[in-house]
Amino acid sequence: MLLVALGIAVLAVIVSAILGPKKRGSRTKLMAYESGNDPEHGGVGTGQRFPVHFYLVAMLFIVFDIETAFFYPLAVAYQKLVPFAFFEALTFVLLLLVGYVYVLKKKVLEWA
Repeated sequence: MLLVALGIAVLAVIVSAILGPKKRGSRTKLMAYESGNDPEHGGVGTGQRFPVHFYLVAMLFIVFDIETAFFYPLAVAYQKLVPFAFFEALTFVLLLLVGYVYVLKKKVLEWA
């Protein structure tokens, strides 16, 4: 299975190198896109700090996305599960609730 996975990865890299674009884009085309505005000078490598707020919101999205991925199999096989699975899911929800209360107290979701 490992050889098949490695073969697929190598094949994907080779195919993208063969079929991918060959010429470099212009400087304007390669610039970072910032909602139609000219990008500000600075950023990574210049010592300018990025706001942590955006990273926190992204991590929250990932946490709640994982929650969805966790609950889908539980919902599909709910009738066949042992009662322990219910308490496991309840524990998971309570842990998420603790994290959500923490986020609300830190006011991470306030944009102003």
